[in-house]
Amino acid sequence: MPQPQPVRLDLLLTSTHHARPFAADLRYLSTGQPKPVVVFVHGFKGFKDWGHFNLLADWFAQQGFVFVKLNLSHNGLVVDGTGDLEDLEAFGRNNFSLELNDIGTLLDYLLDSKQADLPAAELDVTRMALIGHSRGGGLVLLKGAEDVRVKAVVTWAAISNVNPGWTAELMQHWQQQGVYYVENSRTKQQLPLYFQIVEDYHRNRLRLDIPHNVRRKLKQPLLIVHGDQDETVPVARAHELHACKPASELTILPEVTHNFGGSHPWPGAHLPAQALAAADVTVDFLRRVL
Repeated sequence: MPQPQPVRLDLLLTSTHHARPFAADLRYLSTGQPKPVVVFVHGFKGFKDWGHFNLLADWFAQQGFVFVKLNLSHNGLVVDGTGDLEDLEAFGRNNFSLELNDIGTLLDYLLDSKQADLPAAELDVTRMALIGHSRGGGLVLLKGAEDVRVKAVVTWAAISNVNPGWTAELMQHWQQQGVYYVENSRTKQQLPLYFQIVEDYHRNRLRLDIPHNVRRKLKQPLLIVHGDQDETVPVARAHELHACKPASELTILPEVTHNFGGSHPWPGAHLPAQALAAADVTVDFLRRVL
């Protein structure tokens, strides 16, 4: 007997912090019963429909969750655009504070009982978890630390510090030029990062201090998932996060890379085996703590 197919609901969000609209979507099985809500946050150069993320959303829905993913507002995508990075000016104006505020905007929306387009009977917003991949993992740690509405946090291949180790030489050049370019290895685009991201980091140093916030303020259950073959964020970062919160659960997946076996576009009809392994351990954790 075929499994019921998840319902997809597309959302368009606006923020009080900026004028740039951004998209999100929900996946759930329509049962009329309230289900825990999982919000998934993509990483640097990522977006909500990257690679296998739609398959991931459907899989979580099949496991009895409402799965929500968003495009962070300044990730380079345009509402009703190509579906890939195209607004490089917006990308360059992004920073961690904007991203944290975007997640907050989405949480506000999900928790607003007056939002008529939300399937209220399907969502149990008192059981809300955040999952973040890579840079998104750092974001969900910070958001969980500052928002008690979040009841559990899961990181996949997360960074452990907002400052990736900017050298004095880089900082001097960056400040003088006002912009630093990074290459998107997939598209070969030269992506600008304006110096304002550094200025925002210094202005909001305490809010953006991942080790401090995990150690002192993150009270919710935490699962840290990392692959031992991560070529982008070393597995040592997972151990650093675990040391900040020894009560957290740490899962190191063997033979797993940074993108959990995925690529964009993803040609398959099923989740990569590596992503499925991360999803399995995540669902087991969330069923226990939510």
